[in-house]
Amino acid sequence: MGLIGFLMSFSQQRNRTRKITEVDIKFIDDNSPFITLTTVNKLLIQNNDSVTSIPKETLVLKEMESRILHNPMVRKAQVFVTIDGTLGAQIEQRNPIARVAGSANFYLDEDGQKMPLSIVYSARVPLITGSSNSDYAELTPLIKAIRNDPFMNKMVTGLHEKDNGEVVLTMRKQNFRVLYGKPEQMERKFQNFKAFFQKLNKDDKLTAYSLVDLRFGNQVVATKI
Repeated sequence: MGLIGFLMSFSQQRNRTRKITEVDIKFIDDNSPFITLTTVNKLLIQNNDSVTSIPKETLVLKEMESRILHNPMVRKAQVFVTIDGTLGAQIEQRNPIARVAGSANFYLDEDGQKMPLSIVYSARVPLITGSSNSDYAELTPLIKAIRNDPFMNKMVTGLHEKDNGEVVLTMRKQNFRVLYGKPEQMERKFQNFKAFFQKLNKDDKLTAYSLVDLRFGNQVVATKI
């Protein structure tokens, strides 16, 4: 038993003093990288030029995770060390669903929170304009519903919020705007718009209208140019 205990202690001590040989960083989300691997590497560094060749026992993984999580592009992060001496980092980036245009441009993420623009990659998302300020709680469900609907996601390029809280949608390659109204009843309004659009498209009359109003129940009111 003494020999076994000695060997286990020796093995544990040897494992603790084993040096980090490489760094393996993985982005586990589906987004294009909004931060670079170089940036993540710098966040992992602890008063050294590199984390490689540092004994495993000197690493403070929670501090590394905390530094990565403080990056405004990161939603979740996990840092760990494997038995063979690889320092691993799994990172989930924040997911932008819209871009807000104003005195300071920024993204709105899927949690309804402000997210800074990235110098690495620009997301192709709808543009929000109008009277929205710091509270996007009402707009977020509508933007997510548009994003999750293949037809609407393809068509909608922007959302303008009026002073009364009603939303006007800007459409891709169409001359008309869509007066959506309050950001509610998404399924019904989407279905009404799709039926209207398909009818006009079939009759080749899309260019004859300037405004489509979805505020009135199952009725679609359209204004001709």
